[in-house]
Amino acid sequence: MDLVLHIFHEQQEGNLCAQHCLNALLQGPYFTAIDLAELARQLDQKEQDALGAQFHFGSESSRGHKSQNMDDSGFFSVQ
Repeated sequence: MDLVLHIFHEQQEGNLCAQHCLNALLQGPYFTAIDLAELARQLDQKEQDALGAQFHFGSESSRGHKSQNMDDSGFFSVQ
């Protein structure tokens, strides 16, 4: 039996390494860039709530703070 035929693989696109890594690990198209962007936005909000106004983020989020969890290029932090 040729197992290669049953291995899920996505062609790399842009800076979507985290998306492709998660989908390869889970062996299916479980996450899209939109899904990961929403997760990053939620993490930004939770970080801001937990750390308060003293915390400075690193791409612009909806409140004018920079995100350490994603940027406009499609990069998602896996920290």
